[in-house]
Amino acid sequence: ANVNGYLMEQSVMVFGGTAARGSAIGTASEGMVTYLTDSNSITVYDGSTWQTVYPVSATPAVNSITASYTAVAGDANDVIYVSGTAAVTITIPDLFSTGDRIDIWRNAGGTVTIAAGTGVTSWAGAGTAGTAVTFKIDQTYNAATVQKVAANTYRVVGKITA
Repeated sequence: ANVNGYLMEQSVMVFGGTAARGSAIGTASEGMVTYLTDSNSITVYDGSTWQTVYPVSATPAVNSITASYTAVAGDANDVIYVSGTAAVTITIPDLFSTGDRIDIWRNAGGTVTIAAGTGVTSWAGAGTAGTAVTFKIDQTYNAATVQKVAANTYRVVGKITA
C-alpha cells in the first residue's frame, strides 16, 4: 500500500491510450498523472475526470458548417463558423469538461439556433433557463459562446435571443 500510495500514484505513468489507462489503473486517485502515447498528451486526474494539461491548444480549430450539427468532444475550445443561407441548429450534448467552451459565429443569412443536447441538465442564457429553451443568433456577423460551468451545466452568452 505504501509503495502504491507514495510511489506509483505520484509518478507519471505511460499508456498507449485512454483504454489502456482505464484497464491498468481501475479507480484513479486525485492528482494522478499519465502520458498517453497515442495522442502525445499529458493528463491529470482531478478527482472526477481526466484533464488534458498538455498540449494546450493556443489556436482554436475552426469547423466550418452549412447544415445542422451536433458538437463532439473534439470541438471543446474551438470555433464553429456557420455559413450558408439555410437555418441551422447546433446541438451541444454534455461531453465537455468543466471550463471548456465552444464559440459559434453566424457568418451568413441563415438563423443559427443553439440547443441543449443529451446529458445537459442545466441550460441558461439571455435571462432564461431550461433544457427545452433554445437560443438564436438571429443576425449575420453575431456570435455566441457556450461554456460548461459545472457538471451537466452550460451557459450561453453572446448576441443571442431566447
